[in-house]
Amino acid sequence: MGNFRKNYLTKPIFRWAKGAMPSLSKTEREALNAGETWWDAQLFSGNPDWGMLRDVPAPVLKPEEQAFLDGPCRELCAMIDDWAINRLDGDLSPAVWEFMREHRFFGMIIAREYGGLGFSAFAHSQVVRRISMVSIPAAVTVMVPNSLGPGELLHLFGTDAQKDYWLPRLADGSELPAFGLTSDFAGSDAASMLDTGIVCREMRDGEEVIGIRLNWAKRYITLAPVCTLMGLAFKLYDPDGLIGDEPEPGITCALVPANLEGVEIGRRHIPAATMFLNGPTTGKDVFIPLDNIIGGPEYAGKGWIMLMSALAAGRGISLPSLACAGTAAAAHTTGAYARIRKQFKLPIARFGGVQEPLARLAAETYAIDAARRLTCAGLDQGRALAVISSLMKYTATERMRAAIDDAMDVHAGKAVVDGPGNYLSAHYRAVPIGITVEGSNIVTRSLMVFGQGAIRAHPHLLDEILALEKGQADEALSEFDQHFWRHVGHSLRTFGRSFGRALTGARFAPAPAGAGRAAPIYRELSRWSAAYALTADLAFLTIGGGLKRMEMLSGRMADILCEMYILSAVLKRWEDEGRHDADFPLVAYNARRSFARIGELLDGVLANFPARWAALILRFATQPGSRPRAPSDALVATCASLISEPGETRDRLLGDFFEGGHHPGIAVLNEAFKRVIETEPLQQKLRKIEMTPQQAVDAGLLSAEEKAGLDAMQAAVARAIAVDDFTQEEMAQLFPGAPAAQEPRPREEAAE
Repeated sequence: MGNFRKNYLTKPIFRWAKGAMPSLSKTEREALNAGETWWDAQLFSGNPDWGMLRDVPAPVLKPEEQAFLDGPCRELCAMIDDWAINRLDGDLSPAVWEFMREHRFFGMIIAREYGGLGFSAFAHSQVVRRISMVSIPAAVTVMVPNSLGPGELLHLFGTDAQKDYWLPRLADGSELPAFGLTSDFAGSDAASMLDTGIVCREMRDGEEVIGIRLNWAKRYITLAPVCTLMGLAFKLYDPDGLIGDEPEPGITCALVPANLEGVEIGRRHIPAATMFLNGPTTGKDVFIPLDNIIGGPEYAGKGWIMLMSALAAGRGISLPSLACAGTAAAAHTTGAYARIRKQFKLPIARFGGVQEPLARLAAETYAIDAARRLTCAGLDQGRALAVISSLMKYTATERMRAAIDDAMDVHAGKAVVDGPGNYLSAHYRAVPIGITVEGSNIVTRSLMVFGQGAIRAHPHLLDEILALEKGQADEALSEFDQHFWRHVGHSLRTFGRSFGRALTGARFAPAPAGAGRAAPIYRELSRWSAAYALTADLAFLTIGGGLKRMEMLSGRMADILCEMYILSAVLKRWEDEGRHDADFPLVAYNARRSFARIGELLDGVLANFPARWAALILRFATQPGSRPRAPSDALVATCASLISEPGETRDRLLGDFFEGGHHPGIAVLNEAFKRVIETEPLQQKLRKIEMTPQQAVDAGLLSAEEKAGLDAMQAAVARAIAVDDFTQEEMAQLFPGAPAAQEPRPREEAAE
């Protein structure tokens, strides 16, 4: 039976699949080998194991990590003047640079045995998040040495000699790293870089040395203007066969001290008026010994694998942490501002039109921080979460963009006028930086999240592709036969699950035992996981390798995966934190919003599916039109109140990150919010008796002390809603080249 199936059923399918299924380029194969799957594979399976999610330990800081956050990190935040960095000095102060070195902020990921802090991914994330709330330039300065750069690559791939020499110097800040990846003509397509390294012989100190002669032109390199050690990605060529038989080993990563002859650094870019140190670097005929290849000569040509492995830190930790900070800052300030700001004698937080963005801010802050925590938990288990890290980078920064826009809309002119008191403008300017760096969001969404995710996370697809590419025909057919029929069984089960769960409204879909009021959300998410898995299966079956070129369809599928991952994290957070009833409206809001969006996205996929017969089958089996409604008005109002009124949910949502008031504008806002809440009973009393404070005092209905409290509240509100302005002298300091202001013309002259 097995031979009959293989020869008469599988063989024709095998021949068809050879031409239809996507083949893997060398770069794609290396990228796929550079990471692993985790919860993303469960979502792709169509039947996620909720017990597995529950068993993931919630991230917790060790005592020494908490002490660092409460001590040096808080001290650093108090030292930072973000307005001065961005508008006056163009850099961190010397005292801040020295403090960072002294307390080893640049060595958070470096093991203690090399003099680093040896922090967990969660601690690393918490530090970046806290600093990002105070200053983007300071946060980026800390992020880069702890993500993609020499430190991370040395830890993962370096030789013992490289680690022993460089890691202690990187940990104490005596060496400042940068990493050169992006070239003039190679951004997201790093494989097309023109930077080269030629293996050659050269006389050094009277001896002939085999090394590499480098030529490069990189740009957008953070810390390049001041770095002392450059990690460099380049294409390696060995025309004379000095290190092997391969004349073009490929992308390689090496260590290049910045003081070598031919290295040029120092010039600066100005990224969206956010003054972290970023700039171009070039190298002309720079010679390095072979031992400078990270990992040694045997790692020649393995740079792409190294980069994909190391990018998990930047994409999974640094940028999501920065995005969480921006989203939380938007929620904290907008909730407080909407409560203290009155129009038509009412706090604007009570206007339905304002409650909509407030609710989004509250829900997004809860959701994206939940996803950050879940991702850190996975990374702290030692996992290389390639797809999840890409997913997190994309969705966290996109949600930050929406959150900052909502905050700007509610604040209106208060957020538009720049100055030391404006606590939103720096985050607003930084949005395109997060969107762009470490893989632009457009490319990440349309090519990486679903394109690589489907191949990695599908239970059978990668095995089938690898079988198709085997050289021995009989062996290839046998392996393909085995994996293909397993795939068929999986697809039939997925079809049954998808149709059954859609038909019954997910009433009988799996949910973890004891899920309580969250059980319907688990069941509905199980339904959409099955619909997603079935759609992915038929997409590969009918489109095959052409799916790479259908970026709009892939983008929609990526967005569905993002929604499912984020909602999984929301459920996980609610359970980890003790199932607080006060927080459940945020869970419900995120669920309704996600399910409505998933249904809309899936409908878009099917409307544009090339094979119309497959689209009809999918529409029948998944029923994307039968989806829950978006959040109700009552739920929106409830979620809005969670950040515009004091309470335990607001405290859990925003934590104590803003209590220190390190940003002067936030300190003023916090004081106004506190006084408005404290005097609310008195304000209600005045509204009821329809008197001014002075009239109430004169009538004996208000004490002088109570009036003083109301007056102090009004003064605090006035300070909080005020905006900055500048004298001509101050403007000249900000813009030295600007012409002096003209004297106002006489009135009659102006009239002419």
